[in-house]
Amino acid sequence: MPHRPTVPREVWVLVAASFVIALGYGIVAPVLPLYAQRFGVGNTEISAVVSVFAAMRLLFAPASGWLVQRFGEKHIYISGLMIVAVSTGACALAVEYWQLVALRAVAGIGSTMFTVSAMGLLIRISPASMRARISSLYSGSFLIGGVAGPILGALVAPFGLQAPFVIYAITLFAACAVVAIALGRVRVEPGDEPGVMGTGIDVRPVLTLAAAWARKPYRAAVAANFANGWTAFGVRVALVPVVMATLFPGTAEAAALALTTFALGNAAIILPAGRWSDRYGRRPFIIGGMALAGVSTALFGFADNLVISLVLCAIAGVGTGLCAPSQQAVVADVVGRHHRGGPVLATFQMMSDLGAVIGPLAIGMLADLAGFGPAFAVTGAILVLAAIVWMFTPNEPERTETGAIDVIPR
Repeated sequence: MPHRPTVPREVWVLVAASFVIALGYGIVAPVLPLYAQRFGVGNTEISAVVSVFAAMRLLFAPASGWLVQRFGEKHIYISGLMIVAVSTGACALAVEYWQLVALRAVAGIGSTMFTVSAMGLLIRISPASMRARISSLYSGSFLIGGVAGPILGALVAPFGLQAPFVIYAITLFAACAVVAIALGRVRVEPGDEPGVMGTGIDVRPVLTLAAAWARKPYRAAVAANFANGWTAFGVRVALVPVVMATLFPGTAEAAALALTTFALGNAAIILPAGRWSDRYGRRPFIIGGMALAGVSTALFGFADNLVISLVLCAIAGVGTGLCAPSQQAVVADVVGRHHRGGPVLATFQMMSDLGAVIGPLAIGMLADLAGFGPAFAVTGAILVLAAIVWMFTPNEPERTETGAIDVIPR
């Protein structure tokens, strides 16, 4: 019988760390606006505490890619976690508003460091035949942690608004220790670069951003990630609760139900979607998932029934879960485990953050001018447009251990 590869131990370490990170973030996120309010500031200043984190992730992404390429994935991953742990714990000690803003900005820098480096680590230690499955495991663990976080946050609420920051910092320090001990020296295949095996120095050849950009699948993945950031991490988080509270004012739980059903739809499909992508290819699930999420999102703004709105949220979650593992796997196929591609990974991540920053602002203004229906129709159209881009991207990179640089014409 042919050998079937198993998920490497190092992947499970990163999956567990991802769950802990998301769990802590889920504890902190609901109390952050209330904590900022203690300093006697208005809604604009409260929003700035949230926005500065995303803005620093976006601005520091290129530098994170360079750091990963210069010092290696593991060191930058642990450094990023440590930065977030220290800055988050320090938030509990903030005595002035500007200190809280500055600490959240520093946390945003650390966040993009471990996000970019985690993707690089996963690419490096994942067998080519399991890239989408491993991507779905990692994303799924983060999703589950994010859903469980607010539940745990409710249990620590009686201990005060500072408690979530302290707990998150402690969990991040624990994750740092586990990753540092369990990963050790990132494993590579026998016969690989002697510099890596013998000295720990990463001498893998570099995949430049220009070389990756020469591949149509990478360009399509970047476009799709922008659309996903615009919708799933931007408009959905910022405006869906407003829509639900406006359309169904008598149902206090409507906003929470909308976000929860989206997360449940995502969680239900993301793991099998990874296995299917490795078996049948990336394109069908990116095209189908983007189209499904786009149509359901476009219809959401016109729904006037609570049940229909929740069903559309669940369908959008399923669509996002279908395409997410394949998108990340495409980038992994391009880079390959035997090449360094820090800027390539950072650019992919940065486009999601850019969409998350621009999307709520643009669609919020459109909603003020034309209403929720047209605003969400435009949002859905952006996802459908990304699906169309993939329909005209016929050539996938070779799913090899070395990466698509081997098939890029020089």
